[in-house]
Amino acid sequence: MMFRSTALTMLPLLLASFHPEAASAQSVANADAAATRVDTADFFTGIWRRPTLLGDMGGLRNALGAVGVTVGLTEATDFHGNASGGLKQGATVGGLATLTLQLDTQKAFGWDGGLFNISALQIHGRSLSPYYVGSLQTSSGIEATSTTRLWEVWYQQSLPDTRFDVKLGQQSIDQEFMASTGSALFVNTMMGWPMVPSADLYAGGPAYPLSSLGVRLRAQSLGPVTLLGGVFQDNPPGGAFANDGQLRGTTRWGGNFNLRTGALFIAEAQYAINQPVAGEMDDGSKPTGLPGTYKIGAWFDTAGFPSQTIDTAGVSLASANSTGNPKLLRQNYSLYGVADQMVWRPDADAPQAVGVFARVMGAPGDRNLISFSLNAGITLKAPLPGRDDDTFGIGYGLAKISNGATNFDRATALTVAGYPVRSNEQFIEVTYQAQVTPWLQVQPDVQYVIAPGGGVLNPNNPAKKIGDAVIFGVRTNITF
Repeated sequence: MMFRSTALTMLPLLLASFHPEAASAQSVANADAAATRVDTADFFTGIWRRPTLLGDMGGLRNALGAVGVTVGLTEATDFHGNASGGLKQGATVGGLATLTLQLDTQKAFGWDGGLFNISALQIHGRSLSPYYVGSLQTSSGIEATSTTRLWEVWYQQSLPDTRFDVKLGQQSIDQEFMASTGSALFVNTMMGWPMVPSADLYAGGPAYPLSSLGVRLRAQSLGPVTLLGGVFQDNPPGGAFANDGQLRGTTRWGGNFNLRTGALFIAEAQYAINQPVAGEMDDGSKPTGLPGTYKIGAWFDTAGFPSQTIDTAGVSLASANSTGNPKLLRQNYSLYGVADQMVWRPDADAPQAVGVFARVMGAPGDRNLISFSLNAGITLKAPLPGRDDDTFGIGYGLAKISNGATNFDRATALTVAGYPVRSNEQFIEVTYQAQVTPWLQVQPDVQYVIAPGGGVLNPNNPAKKIGDAVIFGVRTNITF
């Protein structure tokens, strides 16, 4: 049996001595088989190293990339519970799957500078804040009505030989405007899309999970300065101000494309320091200072907004003679500023760094529930030895109830015993984002909410205000 085994092993080599072409073919076959074994093994052993869970998907990603097509799929899941205070104690699980398809027109058919994007959301699970906390500054940035919906559909074109581009189509403006790099680490909704537009624009404005038709212009040709500007439909679902924008008609699946109300104009100037600019510093030198980005901006809405104090007849909304229908005041606006600044790192090549951020916004108090909001915090990159891709952060949020709203409360309190006068709501968030693998993040998170709702009565116990809430949670992010 041993002889037979050895002979079978040697037979291809013996044949090859008489037919050299057979030896070549056999060598290629052996090499292909070995490569297949390596690839198959790497599909399983390389799962912890590759940037996406599914890898190249049997060559599909590379094949699509060769013709300019990029497909992205992510899943974010929040496990959150209210341990104390709030409306009541309890826990929820909510998730968001995002599918994005992009087409590079140059790779696809030789059209330079073009990019087409279409994305969809699948929102599932249950939100914590409206049922257990009662806060204005909701605890999770993915909280939304459960549905499957179209999100963004746009085309972006860069002008040849310039640093100018234009984007047309259905857009969610929180992807580019009012954004802070530092605050993006945190889980609370207002660290992404701030409290002022969330409360003061129709349905929260054209921001996740909604979007609006519009045009955005960007100019990056002024050295460290970038200019953004755009005009968008201001009311994604259409209808009255108080309507839930995530539930109205076709808006539930994202196909409303409303053009029947007002226009939202927005402009932003960005100034970046100590950051390499494309085409410069090709000698390998690096900026000597610590990088930072500073932004100032404003938005202006042409629609009518409900007064916080008077009705359509000019009577106080707190009066027994009021119609209860707020007077619509023409137009609305806000000014804002954003700062992201690294304040310490041991050297330019070290992963460890400390950054600070702040974002402030103001709006008129006679037609808005929130007249001022603030987000601020500090982040530490690579907080532990050997954990270069982890980030630790402490953040703070403030939402100030407008003078118009508090004046209504004071007037109501004169005739309704025990009616509370709202002031502001605050939260503190402590979070740690662990990069477990290149495609998996696990993020424990703790939030403490002070005066949820700004100090309103608890509907479950009308004799008391909603108590300060303590929220524990974990977020997972998976890139497929």
